[in-house]
Amino acid sequence: MTDPHTGAGFDAPTPAAAYADAPPLIREISTVLTLTVRLVRPGERTGQAVREQRLRKAAVLDRIALQEADTYAPAVAADAVTTAAAAAHALADYDREHGTSAGPIGPGSPEWDPSHRPYVRQEYAAWHNATRT
Repeated sequence: MTDPHTGAGFDAPTPAAAYADAPPLIREISTVLTLTVRLVRPGERTGQAVREQRLRKAAVLDRIALQEADTYAPAVAADAVTTAAAAAHALADYDREHGTSAGPIGPGSPEWDPSHRPYVRQEYAAWHNATRT
């Protein structure tokens, strides 16, 4: 059985592995906001910038949903989980349309049924490993 929260049943990094070296959540939220603002500036809306903003936003929302689900009852965490799932789906749609996935399993794979949240973790881990120097 698959569990998008724990990553069980998915061939993707667990949340702990995907986000092990991620910046603190507050700093990452600030970075996502900065990236979002840059996208409206002339000349800064490149495919790479859009993809990075979508990926990092989806990862932030996934991390928030993970914290909410670990802290609160399912009914209380539901909005965060739904928001994270929507952002993950939007990233997968973007990657399908633009051919921009970086991980070994593409965004259209049935592997990600019923949730693209583990896809976000795969993509975040691949992006983070590629940008770490």
